[in-house]
Amino acid sequence: MLKSKHIFSIAKDNAPVEGCTVSEKVLEGNACSMSVFSIAAGTNISPESYDYPKIWKIEEGVAEVLYLTAEKPQLRRGDIFIVPQNIPVGIRSKAGCIYSEILFDKECIMNDILKSAKVFALKELLPYKDGKIVNMDLVDSDKTKFVIMAFDAGTGLSEHSAPGDAIIFCLDGEGIIGYEGKEYRIHEGENFKFDKNGKHYVKAEGKFKMALLLVRD
Repeated sequence: MLKSKHIFSIAKDNAPVEGCTVSEKVLEGNACSMSVFSIAAGTNISPESYDYPKIWKIEEGVAEVLYLTAEKPQLRRGDIFIVPQNIPVGIRSKAGCIYSEILFDKECIMNDILKSAKVFALKELLPYKDGKIVNMDLVDSDKTKFVIMAFDAGTGLSEHSAPGDAIIFCLDGEGIIGYEGKEYRIHEGENFKFDKNGKHYVKAEGKFKMALLLVRD
């Protein structure tokens, strides 16, 4: 499981193992879970079908989606892919890839901006606004939330706590995370984890975008 109180990189901490695919569950709740997969060059996970919502977020490398057809969409660092339900879908990489897989229960409400079987650049889904914080819920339910936020320079969130474990994905720029009395500087491609009820705040000295996955009990 991921540890709190330090900056880390999912991409750097999960280098592929030659000839193998490797997976690890890093966050788990009753309605949501997150695993990290590393796919070595020339390997794949064959098409399988699921009847619940699932998102892939590419942390490093390039991969292609495998359908039981000739269609093979390309996925690159920073992209997300909304895995279609009840259709066999797999993934493979010619040069190696690391990605996060987020599973949601059937009760989760997914934002209409997220179209099944489409590739998105996550940080491009919302704009910066002068002097403001822009917030968009991508997935929401009583037990989980996946949200993206854009902070203009000089903005931030005051200290608060959340009723569950959470992981931050820095999508653009640089931000400051205050957590239990200490500040951490986070950059694009890096991550940070909060424990349930851990007091934290966010500051943006410059423009900064992040995603947050919250798993409530």
